[in-house]
Amino acid sequence: MYSDIMLIPILLAFGLSVWAQFRVKGTFNKWAKVENSYGLTGHDAARRMLDSNGLYNVPIEPVRGTLSDHYDPIKRVVRLSEPVYYERTISAVAVACHEVGHAIQHKESYPMLVLRHKMFPVVNFASGIAPFLLLAGIIFQAFNLIGLGIIFFSAAVLFQLVTLPVEFNASSRARKIMLSQGYVTQNEERGVGKVLNAAALTYVAAALISLLELIRYILIFTSNRE
Repeated sequence: MYSDIMLIPILLAFGLSVWAQFRVKGTFNKWAKVENSYGLTGHDAARRMLDSNGLYNVPIEPVRGTLSDHYDPIKRVVRLSEPVYYERTISAVAVACHEVGHAIQHKESYPMLVLRHKMFPVVNFASGIAPFLLLAGIIFQAFNLIGLGIIFFSAAVLFQLVTLPVEFNASSRARKIMLSQGYVTQNEERGVGKVLNAAALTYVAAALISLLELIRYILIFTSNRE
């Protein structure tokens, strides 16, 4: 009974997630039509930001797809989607510099990023097995499986919560450097903020959904134990 109550907030959070995905694409596309005043491509901005922070040996590679940009901490490389790598737009420099923000975090051993990296191997395993344990536990009314599934699922939720400050911090670093070092003008920084805030909302929505699902599983477990 108590677990059914959680269906409404979970559905609302799912709706927020879908809306956030549309918003990040729409915001990116909007500012992808606006060229930055200094004529910097995403690659140019990323290279300048890396070099100004002593990361001369970190390469930048183009990758296929849209919004497939990421920083690889294992190979220590910034990968930018082709629309970001080659274009001279507000969206391009915003996304490129955000990914460089992660490279700077790595260099400075930003605590939450270090924690996230240490958690990844465990979470990768836990997130894969948790759904099967929870499903089997609910079907067969095996409370030990539900309990074990909750433990594994909790690790995945914690990972998503740790990801939030990592993403927000990378965006904050990027915005400050872009403005102070003249990658964008004061007026263009507004567009940068909109692009990065829209992207951050997708992480918030995903974390919220996972947290609410975890609470629901806990309620299922405790209500059936009573």
